[in-house]
Amino acid sequence: MTPGQFSPAFREELARLMQWRRDVRRFRTDAVPEAVLARCLQAFALAPSVGLSEPWRIIRLESPDLRAAVLANFRAANALALAGQPGDRAAAYSRLKLSGMAEAPVQLAVFCDDAPPKGAGLGAATMPETRAYSVVGAITLFWLALRAEGLGLGWVSILDPDRLRQDLDVPPGWQFIGHLCIGWPQEEDTMPELEREGWESRAPLPHLETR
Repeated sequence: MTPGQFSPAFREELARLMQWRRDVRRFRTDAVPEAVLARCLQAFALAPSVGLSEPWRIIRLESPDLRAAVLANFRAANALALAGQPGDRAAAYSRLKLSGMAEAPVQLAVFCDDAPPKGAGLGAATMPETRAYSVVGAITLFWLALRAEGLGLGWVSILDPDRLRQDLDVPPGWQFIGHLCIGWPQEEDTMPELEREGWESRAPLPHLETR
């Protein structure tokens, strides 16, 4: 198969894959086979990056102490976020499960190297944030690869980045992007949990202006 020859059936399957990509927070504790995880991580090698800088840096958390530190970080940040919610929103927020850290068998902390040795700065001189955008794009491809294997990913952003960087002892030039929880979902649903819980609704189409 060459570019441009993807069948209607393939396009339908791709749309279905994107529909079933969910932010998973309820995981089974079954182990993820290493071969499956390695296959999914190859998505990073296929991802585009500004100047071909490949600025993604990934730390796999296996240490119980480090996992506990990141979970404590989340709980502290989540308590602050809850305290900042007004009235009825606070009650709704308190019902949400916003992290699968306690159950997910695989956890990856993903960073962006703001001074990568590759790329020679191409494309990032006026917009250095494109390096972080590159990491986010790579995570999206990784997410779809996981979903194709039946795995789920939960992206945790309710964290203190400085505390996390200190706990993981990363280089000063690494910008925290997200903590990824990976495992087998307890449940399957095409509707985002935030939508099911009435937190927010999804727009059918993006906001688009013609000028």
